[in-house]
Amino acid sequence: MVVYTAAGEVLVLRRRQPPDFWQSVTGSLRWDEADPLDAARRELREETGLGDEVEIGGGGVVNRFPILPPWRHRYAPNVAENVEHVFRALLPERRPVVLDPAEHGEYQWLPRAAAAAKVASWTNRDAILNLP
Repeated sequence: MVVYTAAGEVLVLRRRQPPDFWQSVTGSLRWDEADPLDAARRELREETGLGDEVEIGGGGVVNRFPILPPWRHRYAPNVAENVEHVFRALLPERRPVVLDPAEHGEYQWLPRAAAAAKVASWTNRDAILNLP
């Protein structure tokens, strides 16, 4: 999910592992979740501390790509492809973010082009560049 402000700043998070891996808010469905939007709301709370007052919109984009070796341990043995639903959350202005220290070590609010250049994933980069 791409979190951004009315001024065009985009929130990016640096993962603990792998080193220097920057991304937007991301996550996976839990076994008991069926709705990707519910998972997006949960991940937003877990990764940023932002709550239900944040309106999440669907970007209407679904990406499919092979799961890379560093992430294979997170998936069932027979799952080879990731299905990524792109969401976005527009905030009127920057908000303080509370990171999960086990998952992320740093965050930045960056202009759209700088955020797109910083993230590691091409799908994340596209989601940032395609913000309204």
